[in-house]
Amino acid sequence: MLLKQIILKSIKMNKLLLILLLFTAILQAQTVVEPDSTGVVKSNDTVVAQKTLKRDTIKPFKRYKAEGVSAVVGEYVILDSDIDKAYVEMQSQGMSIEDITRCQLMGKLMEDKLYAHQAKQDSILVPDAEINGMIDQQLQYMVSELGSEEKVAAYYRKDNIADLRKELFEANKSIKLASLMQQKVIEKVEVTPEEVRTFFFSIPEEERPVFGAEIEIAQIVIDPEVTKQAIDEVKAKLNAIRSDIIDNGASFATKAVLYSKDPGSASKGGLYQGVRRDSPWAKEFKDQAFSLLEGEISEPFETEFGWHILYVEKIRGQEVDVRHILMFPEVSQQSIDAAQKKIEDIKAEIESGEITFAEAARKNSDDKETRNNGGQLVNPITFDTKFDLTKMDPTLSAQVYNLKEGQVSDIFTDRDRTGKSSLKILTVTKKYPEHKADYANDYERIKQLALREKQIKVINKWQNEKIKDTYISINQDYQNCEFAGDWLKK
Repeated sequence: MLLKQIILKSIKMNKLLLILLLFTAILQAQTVVEPDSTGVVKSNDTVVAQKTLKRDTIKPFKRYKAEGVSAVVGEYVILDSDIDKAYVEMQSQGMSIEDITRCQLMGKLMEDKLYAHQAKQDSILVPDAEINGMIDQQLQYMVSELGSEEKVAAYYRKDNIADLRKELFEANKSIKLASLMQQKVIEKVEVTPEEVRTFFFSIPEEERPVFGAEIEIAQIVIDPEVTKQAIDEVKAKLNAIRSDIIDNGASFATKAVLYSKDPGSASKGGLYQGVRRDSPWAKEFKDQAFSLLEGEISEPFETEFGWHILYVEKIRGQEVDVRHILMFPEVSQQSIDAAQKKIEDIKAEIESGEITFAEAARKNSDDKETRNNGGQLVNPITFDTKFDLTKMDPTLSAQVYNLKEGQVSDIFTDRDRTGKSSLKILTVTKKYPEHKADYANDYERIKQLALREKQIKVINKWQNEKIKDTYISINQDYQNCEFAGDWLKK
């Protein structure tokens, strides 16, 4: 039963974390409560009073009235609507809510708030620029799904995108603080080989898990050549736009709406606010942002995403508000045909035995991240080389599902995050059939389970210690919940 419990808890935690990351990042505004001179906290016209605790660093409160409030953890309020929104969104995403109880969602929300609260006590900081970068990515995705910023704001019942950004900022900051705090709690937790062995052999054989079928994949990527002529043409377009703005007073924002290929900013006139030197932007982009004076426009410059011109709209201390226009050089049919011929020849050489797939990848692949490793792909979720066939990216799965070990896929076209097209071939370097856990063959997986068990124990210990020292008030509707931690302080 032990392994089953660990696996089940890990699955539940991961599922709930995924759900809550989605909901809090999109829907949930975190409310920070501040007492007035009477010791009463007002949040959205809800009066919240709190008990006195000796060791809590947050000023205690005196009265509590649970009106729309599910719980208060430290300085954070969890509303009934936060849980309601989570259920609604889960259903809208086609997720099953059958096995997710309000008590479970409440427990996870309280855990996250406890982490965020303690992170503030420990002076863990998150740069605003990092949060703004996360929001930009989220909004870019939402716009791509719904069509415009106006539709995104309407979908989430906001008057405008600025109100949604404010809500997203607080939610994302709380999530990031919670994540950093949890990392801090478990960062030094390790397991020895003996602990792994003891963990595995303490599990009855009939209760050992069955691991699903997995595969390892390698790729070769060929990018159609972008000619100098194509680059000159896109630079000329950007220079023409720049001249029209400088010489004729044309609006940069309007030009961005009309011509920029950046889906995250084009609809708002190319605007990105709060760019900092430590922001997760391309170095070339930041170099331009911090080398120009307010009101200046850059010459065309290149990043990994394409070619840009950038306008500095406002300098605010260490932050800069900028607008940019992004364009891509056109790839000629001649370049596409040449890339097609090249990858066909590579595939033929591999299949004839003239060269191995790994050797061909090292020699020819245009993908810098995988080329030196023989084209071997790394799972972005687990960070190892194994992929669960049932959880793979559909594009990958479609190409390799029926491949035998060592067989090369058909040539196919793939697009990266910038919209650039590449030609690819894949191969399955190794297959792992579904099987019952084996100590020797599945050591790394078993090690992760053993580590997870130890981390859970450390987290639970830390959590219960902090619960004792933190002001917590839970609505009586949740007093009968069986929480994993001692939230009710029984």
